[in-house]
Amino acid sequence: MTRWAVMFRDAPAMMDIRADKARRDAHVAYVEDHPELRIGGGLKPDTDGDFCGALWIVEAEDRIEVEHLIHGDPFYVPAFRSYEIFTWGKILEDRTAVL
Repeated sequence: MTRWAVMFRDAPAMMDIRADKARRDAHVAYVEDHPELRIGGGLKPDTDGDFCGALWIVEAEDRIEVEHLIHGDPFYVPAFRSYEIFTWGKILEDRTAVL
């Protein structure tokens, strides 16, 4: 299994998508239903700024599997959100990180 980092970049209009409670609830349910998405969350330029993107760490066999996961997410709106996918490894494989 390969680890993948997904960096999302949001257009300012994505804030309207994030503000939609039904869509946010669907996004949270989607994440809960996909344990291969090991950790993720929104990114801000500062603690009091608006969200400008997100970061996911995913365990998947290949890039296509990661893309399917992204495209199924209710928060993925291609007009307002772009992404890049990278393979990702830990420098200390034996160290457990709990966040």
